[in-house]
Amino acid sequence: MYYNSIIETIGNTPLVKLNEVSKGVPGNLLVKLEYFNPGNSMKDRMAIKIIEDAEREGVLKPGGTIIEGTSGNTGMGLALGAIAKGYKCIFTLADKQSREKIDVLRAMGAEVIVCPTNVPADDPKSYYSVAQKLHKEIPNSFYVNQYDNMSNTMAHYESTGPEIWQDTDGKITHFVAGVGTGGSICGVSKYLKERNTRIKSVGIDSYGSVFKKYKETGEFDEKEIYPYLTEGIGEDILPKNVNFDLIDHFVKVTDKDAAIMTRKLAGKEGLFVGWSSGSAVYGALEYAKKHLKENDTMVILLPDHGTRYLGKVFNDTWMNDHGFTEKTELATAKDIIEWKSNDRLVAINVDMLVGEVIKILNKEGISQIPVMDGQEIVGSITDSKLLRLLIDDRTTSDEKIINVMDKPLQFVGLDNTLDVLSSLIDRENKALLVRDEQKQIHIITQHDILMAMTNH
Repeated sequence: MYYNSIIETIGNTPLVKLNEVSKGVPGNLLVKLEYFNPGNSMKDRMAIKIIEDAEREGVLKPGGTIIEGTSGNTGMGLALGAIAKGYKCIFTLADKQSREKIDVLRAMGAEVIVCPTNVPADDPKSYYSVAQKLHKEIPNSFYVNQYDNMSNTMAHYESTGPEIWQDTDGKITHFVAGVGTGGSICGVSKYLKERNTRIKSVGIDSYGSVFKKYKETGEFDEKEIYPYLTEGIGEDILPKNVNFDLIDHFVKVTDKDAAIMTRKLAGKEGLFVGWSSGSAVYGALEYAKKHLKENDTMVILLPDHGTRYLGKVFNDTWMNDHGFTEKTELATAKDIIEWKSNDRLVAINVDMLVGEVIKILNKEGISQIPVMDGQEIVGSITDSKLLRLLIDDRTTSDEKIINVMDKPLQFVGLDNTLDVLSSLIDRENKALLVRDEQKQIHIITQHDILMAMTNH
């Protein structure tokens, strides 16, 4: 027997029992290894489904160009389909994606455009917006839009779900998967719940993503959004493929816990999987400890292969630099603001003059300050920026601060650890902002991070 092209080998990936990392946890825990797909990820399934549906609908024509914003794996699946069917590909990626993903996509003949991570989804520079712009400009192009294209969910409803049901002989009681576009968890959950309404679906989310709070409160809270490192799960938007009615519960997992579990899966189970796979297993185990019974069967979807993360999670230097070692207990933003409990946030008004702001900076002994318009933070300014302006033009002291201010300081979450905080401090971000449980705003400076690193 042989296959006519590589895309015919997609699907029918194996289920493997966890043995070491699940010791002491009730139930039968199985992982579905999607890296057995030819593109080494579950995204192969939906990529081919989307291409073939687009062909049937006439929106993808011969000689066309496939355009998509991707975290890498979807691009790989689309590239395989494009090679087999004769299309060109252009992919936009956020700059937090691993170097390996970018190199692989280019090796598969795709054009790759890297976009900044730390911008809103509707910003013209975001990888969503750039992909949409390219689609409008390039004739005979097809914009995949995996977030809102319902062929994504149907791919898993038609293939992944039935495979899991068949391979567990219908004994599955819990299904766990990371939630990014939502296609895999919702497609599988829809199929499984149609067979047994008692099956529970557990979504894994990242800190810095909106999903968990939205599920629990119905509120899209922009204050939940802040940068995180784990690739492929969590979002700052609500994709149409995420059907919250199909997801019974969410578990959030930190970058560090996900990274450590990813290494454990390789070393203790022989499963060389990707970073979000670590998120899925860690979150599944946390859920299982509280909710599973001995006769339950949980299936955890592991999306991709570890080769995508050789320069990150599987690089000792990178792990150490980020404090992602089990022996290291890093302080968090919450710890820092508790140490600074007596400090108050000093801010200025947009209508203040540069000269007035300089006096406040000198009086308070600070080097950066948020700019507010009423109760809203609209900008920031540093003493170094003001110094440069005054050197160029002494009359700048009579200028309103709104005319010379920089963008607002970046907000981070209370649970962000020192490794993440320090990575966000750079030439453009001199300080960070954080809201405590009472929604009070605090500032974290370079000095605060340095003190936490030396004293913790």
